[in-house]
Amino acid sequence: MLIGEVARRSGVSARMLRHYDALGLVRPTGRTTGGYREYSAEDVRRIFHVESLRSLGLSLKQIGRALEDPAFTPSALVSDLIRWTEDRLDRERELLDRLRAIDASAPAGWQEVLRVVELMQGLNSASAARRQQTVLAGPDGGSVPAELLADAVLTEADPIVAGALRWALARSGGDVVATLAAGVRAEDVAVRRRAVQAIAAMPEAPGATAALADALGDPDATVRGHAALALGRRGAHAAVPALVRMVVEGLNDVDAAEVLGTLSQDQKDRDQHQEQEHGQGQGQDPARADPILTALTDELARPTADSAVRIRLTQALLELPGTTAREILRQLAHDEDPAVALIASAFSGVLDERVPQETQGDPGA
Repeated sequence: MLIGEVARRSGVSARMLRHYDALGLVRPTGRTTGGYREYSAEDVRRIFHVESLRSLGLSLKQIGRALEDPAFTPSALVSDLIRWTEDRLDRERELLDRLRAIDASAPAGWQEVLRVVELMQGLNSASAARRQQTVLAGPDGGSVPAELLADAVLTEADPIVAGALRWALARSGGDVVATLAAGVRAEDVAVRRRAVQAIAAMPEAPGATAALADALGDPDATVRGHAALALGRRGAHAAVPALVRMVVEGLNDVDAAEVLGTLSQDQKDRDQHQEQEHGQGQGQDPARADPILTALTDELARPTADSAVRIRLTQALLELPGTTAREILRQLAHDEDPAVALIASAFSGVLDERVPQETQGDPGA
């Protein structure tokens, strides 16, 4: 078959067939007396072979190696194709994210488009200092759109820049909890930690409470801890089991104990607690305090609780208002563990000194 007929049957242009010939990919078996290329049936099969490999994304150079190099195995070829395709998809996803960010900013002109592109370049800079500067000021002193901040906070590894991102995001007023909530469900634990920290910094945002409540069931203790502290500070009693677990495990146990103490108070005193020192003017809410006391004492009584765990639980009791916590500490002052007994005895004295302060102005005390 002459080159024109091969082009019609194969769908490959005559120009490309000449290029294949020049590269040595598909050389016609013969020539006519007039010097025209003449292709055999085997040549046509090789043309279709080349086109099949091109459809997988191989370059002509790679195709030549695949056809001629016996050491170039199909498994190696497929592995390379997977890697190249993944890289290309990552680049295309990055481009799609950029286009969506620009579209979300509703640019009125090319100047605004260029500004968003500059913001994205700043947030993606290899320099942590430049990323931080972009977050705090933005190009030309403009603010950074909340959508860009939400995406950036999920990937930022530098703790200083991450803190700036959370600060800016909490003040942006953007509706970004859905983006952050998707991060809470990510497979990467680092992304989940960043997401829950960002949501914890904006607890009043719509949907934040639900997202934090979902995070209480996370397998990672750090994720659970951030969520429990944020919810507990908002008065959510559902955080109590996670907070008690933090005390037991020694993960931010001091913060967890303080939040448990706040949750034990009635609403009025929780509000006052924001403006007073802990331990003054507190009123116990039995409906809230009793389950917390029960949870702490149950952990104290566990046979598996070692001395360090029991010491942390004893310290947590100091944060709880009311006579029941004081009575438990008095009992622990005679504990068989000398370290627990010593700490409980000291704390009992501290609480006894607080009693006159707590009962001042109470006619029934």
